[in-house]
Amino acid sequence: MYQSITGFHKDKNDDWVAELVCGHFQHTRHDPPWQNRPWVETIKGRQEKLGSRLYCKKCNEGAPPDEKRQSKEKPAGST
Repeated sequence: MYQSITGFHKDKNDDWVAELVCGHFQHTRHDPPWQNRPWVETIKGRQEKLGSRLYCKKCNEGAPPDEKRQSKEKPAGST
């Protein structure tokens, strides 16, 4: 099932994680040549991906929402 990205945060390993509308999280690493996501490395790139959809395997498995973390990157213009 595809879900929209609502935000991003970094995990304990300093990797970027997308927060999905369903409450699940998904890593969005830029690790060429295996994962080519240069957009995740800039604020502008991440902001441009808000609303984009990612495949959520956890939804298909019926997993509960992931636990919230302490801080989240806010979209531009928010307080």
